[in-house]
Amino acid sequence: MQAHARLVAEHAAGRTRVTTLRSAPPLTLRDTPTGVHLVSSAASPVGGDDVRLDVEVFPRAELVVRSVAASLALPAPRPAPSHLHVEVDVGAGGRLAWIPQPTILGRGCDHRATAAVRVGAGAHLVWREELVLGRWGETTGSVLSRLRVDLDGRPLVRHDLALGPLWPGSEGPAVVGPSGAVGSVLVVAAHTPCLPVPELPGVHLEVLELDGPALWVLAVERRPGALGPALDAVVAVALEADAPRPGPAGAAATRTG
Repeated sequence: MQAHARLVAEHAAGRTRVTTLRSAPPLTLRDTPTGVHLVSSAASPVGGDDVRLDVEVFPRAELVVRSVAASLALPAPRPAPSHLHVEVDVGAGGRLAWIPQPTILGRGCDHRATAAVRVGAGAHLVWREELVLGRWGETTGSVLSRLRVDLDGRPLVRHDLALGPLWPGSEGPAVVGPSGAVGSVLVVAAHTPCLPVPELPGVHLEVLELDGPALWVLAVERRPGALGPALDAVVAVALEADAPRPGPAGAAATRTG
């Protein structure tokens, strides 16, 4: 299955308006009072899928992107990887909070996820990612996750994470060890953000200060079920760290597709 969805938020007359909301099953977009939600309108990602989402936040616009449920990556009847590519532009002074639910790696899957994010000067970004290594009681599938972030035209993050049976050694102590989930929260702000991360039992956290100004919180789960709430707590702190807090996108002015 091939699909290409697009989301655009613009700022005018003192408010943000979603001016383009183009869905393409299996990726359906819904504008709600709490932000734009990603809805899986068909089983996806499944081996062979090639799905792309473009997100553009104009200068001074504010946008929150969520998902209504976790994504489950599944294998195809015939071996083939699934692909998800997210292309994001946040204009100068814009604000984007990307806080979807996790991706679960079903046994036998081969999933490739790439996010390319360009952030303008003075923009604010909160970017949450979470990978769950298999459903309860089953072995994990495989994933190659790539995050590319540029800030004001300069490289900020170049990160590849390869996990699962297709990547020998990824379950060793140098990568995830016995953990059942991994995740991160990247915070880019107009000034060095103050991020007092709370004590989060069952999760090992590392906070990296990047030359952005930006902070990157990397997390590995040590107790089943602990990672999601921990990342949510970090996101909540991040959204408050650089007021004004990103709000809902508001009513859509126009919709296409």
